[in-house]
Amino acid sequence: MLSERRQIVSEAERWAIWTFVALSALVVAASIFAAPFLASRRAGFAAYLIYGAFARVCHQLPERSFHLWQHQLAVCARCTGIYIGFACGAAIYPLGRAGWRMPHRRWLILAAGPMVIDWALGFTGLWENTHLSRAITGALFGVVAAFYLTPGLQDFWATLKLLRRERASTYHQPS
Repeated sequence: MLSERRQIVSEAERWAIWTFVALSALVVAASIFAAPFLASRRAGFAAYLIYGAFARVCHQLPERSFHLWQHQLAVCARCTGIYIGFACGAAIYPLGRAGWRMPHRRWLILAAGPMVIDWALGFTGLWENTHLSRAITGALFGVVAAFYLTPGLQDFWATLKLLRRERASTYHQPS
């Protein structure tokens, strides 16, 4: 079934999926910086919308966030690293892994390791993590995560195409 899914998606569709992921990641990463920029330019409603959207996925604590233009970014330092790392990972995806296969799960777990350790050491009081340590460990995870989401979306697209084919063949069968 996997080989059938790999064959059903054309090279052009793979590039389209990669382009969608990379551009979406770039827009999301840019909006992290757009929020404080807009807030500093008195475009409060637009900034409010961006901060509100990110509030659903991030605690946005001011003391754990980078600041620009006297306003905090739309997400905390760790999430900033994750989003920027993901955008970078999505951008380089064709260079690093143009094929269909998703990397083994252990790489995602290993990439999350430094982030978990950084959090755990800070939580237990053994070490005070910093904005930079949060951003770097988040970025490492974000880069690696892009190498899972992109082939995952390609596989999802292939599954949708197969389901459409199956439905079309059952509807067009003579009675």
